[in-house]
Amino acid sequence: MTEPAYKQMKDEAKIKQDICEIGRKVYEKGFGAANDGNISVRLSANEIWITPTGVSKGALQPDMLVKVNLQGEVLEGELQPTSEMKMHLKVYEMRPDIGGIVHVHPPYATAFAIAGIPLDFATLPESVVLLGTIPLAKYATPSTHALPESIVPHIMNHQGVLLENHGALTWGKDLQTAYYLMESLEFTAKINWIAKQMNGARELSVERVQELVALREKMGLMGETPPGVICPPGVDVCSVNKQAISMKEPQPLTVKLDEQQMEELVSMVTKAVISQLQHSKLE
Repeated sequence: MTEPAYKQMKDEAKIKQDICEIGRKVYEKGFGAANDGNISVRLSANEIWITPTGVSKGALQPDMLVKVNLQGEVLEGELQPTSEMKMHLKVYEMRPDIGGIVHVHPPYATAFAIAGIPLDFATLPESVVLLGTIPLAKYATPSTHALPESIVPHIMNHQGVLLENHGALTWGKDLQTAYYLMESLEFTAKINWIAKQMNGARELSVERVQELVALREKMGLMGETPPGVICPPGVDVCSVNKQAISMKEPQPLTVKLDEQQMEELVSMVTKAVISQLQHSKLE
């Protein structure tokens, strides 16, 4: 198993500078207004640097950051950590391979979150390969214990979530990866919204998605859940396909399939399960 990225980063001054740089990037891109958003980097197995509460991400300075342990205790820093720290701690607790987290409110992704629509479209090859499926976490009041609990079902099998009526959260092996995932997430949301205003967003075929999933595996990308898979033509069984891919117990199939459609579904699920087993061996 690859050594976590945080074990290779010992320069705390550089880590803090990186957080400030990402803060400026998300602010300049309009991913949050005023003091919106929070960013963190894992320093060790039990320590992280995180942004403070009440400070614009565009105005961050290294001496504003706060060091805390995974129990939420402040170890260093003059300011109070973000009120949404618990959400970061939950990801680090469940995923020891994660080295960086970004939470912001990018307009298009947040619009999807407000509309209650997950980013599970197999439309852009780059998004299928690099981003995968971004589910929707049920609404929870910001800053409460309910917020980290709302993302628990998605942490192990995804690289990010939409927070219902709130924003978006991404995590990666390091901060740069988490930030790029957020960029990809917002870009995917924007392109799909634009396409829907035109003639609608046409999803890739099952065969094309399978090819992209194979490419994703070849690239060794993190995350256990391949991207969304579309239905066989004329059959609404997407939820069954996605449950099989995420290794959850599938619900009973209540639609009637003809022989060809059943063969396509069985082939798709079989390949998805094999893909998951291969990922498990690698991790």
